[in-house]
Amino acid sequence: MLLRALDRFFGHEASGGILLMLSAIAAMIVANSGLAGHYDGVLGSYFAVTLNGDGLEKPLILWINDGLMAVFFFLIGLELKAELLEGKLKNPSDVVLPGVAAVGGMALPALVYLAFNWGDPATVGGWAIPAATDIAFALGVLALVGDKVPSSLKVFLLTLAILDDMGAIVIIALFYTAELKVDYLFLAVIPLVGMWWMARARMHRVAPILILGVILWVLVLKSGVHATLAGVVTAFFIPLKDKWGKSPLHSLEHGLSPYVLYVIVPIFAFANAGVVLKGMAWSDLLQPLPMGIALGLILGKQLGVFGVTFAMVKLGLARKPSGANWAQIYGIACLAGIGFTMSLFIGSLSFSDPSLMNAVRLGVLSGSILSGIMGFVALRLSTQEKATAPAATAAG
Repeated sequence: MLLRALDRFFGHEASGGILLMLSAIAAMIVANSGLAGHYDGVLGSYFAVTLNGDGLEKPLILWINDGLMAVFFFLIGLELKAELLEGKLKNPSDVVLPGVAAVGGMALPALVYLAFNWGDPATVGGWAIPAATDIAFALGVLALVGDKVPSSLKVFLLTLAILDDMGAIVIIALFYTAELKVDYLFLAVIPLVGMWWMARARMHRVAPILILGVILWVLVLKSGVHATLAGVVTAFFIPLKDKWGKSPLHSLEHGLSPYVLYVIVPIFAFANAGVVLKGMAWSDLLQPLPMGIALGLILGKQLGVFGVTFAMVKLGLARKPSGANWAQIYGIACLAGIGFTMSLFIGSLSFSDPSLMNAVRLGVLSGSILSGIMGFVALRLSTQEKATAPAATAAG
């Protein structure tokens, strides 16, 4: 019976989002309990991989954020390549509306954040934190609404979130690069050439490409460019079709997805979502950093996604998702404000000060939770109204 219940849970579309939520709750409980010292101690413990004194030595939290998240970004890269070559991003006309909405949904939250933090040089660099959308969490909340939501809205949200991730990758590459070491970047060309040759040969076995991807990750990490980008780059060298017509990319994507969704992302959430509430008052949420993040996710995303979508449709530049009403599109705009994983990740790149990171967690969690609740309520009410309308008409 337990196995059947687990099988039903993990087979549900909302399971990834629920597990993320449970991981965040667990992190908050541990961070505010007698285990807080052990929690911080484990995450701060150093782990080294060296040869003759040269190698990598980092605290566990950075192995999670730089290492495990590189696998997360590798999966995103696989999904992006598949969508660009044969999926939702293949036809440019299908990308126009969610694409422009994604741009609006990144620009407006950043502006809202800057409106609160422009005068503070210590926090202004976190402008990109509310610009991100957590795909798993957002789709999980959408799945909880049920199957009455038009499928076009799921495609719209998924495409918007994918393009949002593309924007986040560009932002990380451009604005979150540490001191650049060009010699390591030159060395990184060697595994890149190897992966290019293997991809061109349409090799079926991907293990050699993955090994070169690990080497690329180390070199990129040493160069000062954020190492998670190596995951995206490696993914684009995985062949969509091999010489026998099989798809190494799809096989790897399907095989890796459960581990990323149910292991890597929850571990990241547990390691990064531990808001310390001791000594904190409600007024702390009103401070510029958490308030800028929370309102960026709530108001910025809604104004950016819904406002741009409404304008595009009314100006005749795009068509509204088929079968959807404006209340449902507003609900989707709210769900886009669930930043969580990506927002916490960009926050960890923006600030190293523990007190600032605690404020980041407070803003991300409050903004994401409120966005999720608002999106769920809006979609639930709009689908109920749509369902009762024909019955009322028939009764009349």
